[in-house]
Amino acid sequence: MRAAYVVEPSADHPVDALRVGDLDAPPAPAGWVSVDVRAGALNMHDIWSLRGVGVPPPDGPRVLGSDAAGVAGDREVIVYPVLPTAPTGRTVTHATLLPDAGHGVLAERVVVPAAHLVPKPAGLSWAEAASLPTAWLTAYRMLFTRAALSPGQVVLVQGAGGGVATAATCLAVAAGAIVMVTSRSPAKRERALALGAAVALDSGERTPELADVVVETVGPATFAHSVRSTRAGGAVVVCGGTSGFTAHLDLPRLFAREITVHGSTMGTLDELRSLVEFVDTHHVRPVVDSVVDLADIHRQAGRMLAGAGFGKLCVSLS
Repeated sequence: MRAAYVVEPSADHPVDALRVGDLDAPPAPAGWVSVDVRAGALNMHDIWSLRGVGVPPPDGPRVLGSDAAGVAGDREVIVYPVLPTAPTGRTVTHATLLPDAGHGVLAERVVVPAAHLVPKPAGLSWAEAASLPTAWLTAYRMLFTRAALSPGQVVLVQGAGGGVATAATCLAVAAGAIVMVTSRSPAKRERALALGAAVALDSGERTPELADVVVETVGPATFAHSVRSTRAGGAVVVCGGTSGFTAHLDLPRLFAREITVHGSTMGTLDELRSLVEFVDTHHVRPVVDSVVDLADIHRQAGRMLAGAGFGKLCVSLS
């Protein structure tokens, strides 16, 4: 089977560490099933894996990828990519992604726990369906579980264009929120407005009103602006740090305005089911930047590393 994998990570040249080639199809352990993958998508987690950050060195080829949609038997499905190591039924605080456990999904055939399959909505393309399990699930949990977003509230999304950011924009608009976005790119600001954002600002620009919820994926480059832009009693929800991992914290503003800062990671299987139902019910189409054949995945990885995409960078395996 064709697969995208890493053998020797490279901290300085992660795209060069990406390999595409034929590997043996994995056997399915008890309670697991095989899925013929039709499409997958890249995430920053794949870039970190190519850098060798956060995972043990691979013992032989390690297939990448946590986003996939395909066919299991006669069912069209979306793969839930989280393996809880200490399941509580409520959180994913202690969890392992499939690729980190040696079961990456950027391959023509993969094996996953049978319970981790969610029916694919008929109205979504394979690439759109494959966009949901990581970035869109992360955005869904940030907005509705961590921030308890309700209609009419104001949401600020930092870094319009990324997978989580575009997902948060679309989901918040569909939920009846007023959405503001930021980006250094005028083109990305225009595209965010086309998705339904009410306001698109240059990074760091003063917002016309304070936000009830701030979706923070960028980190230190925008974190101070996120806190400044949050209303009294509002929330900043953080899921990553593409600009780094150490941010200055404005403590007086936090306690004076009683702002809450939430950390958020991925989502539960039930939240993925709720996300898929939400997308289907509200006729939301995940934003796909582009789809390439698996053989051209290096191009997608390079675009992700450069921050050049708008929405999900997908690959076709059919």
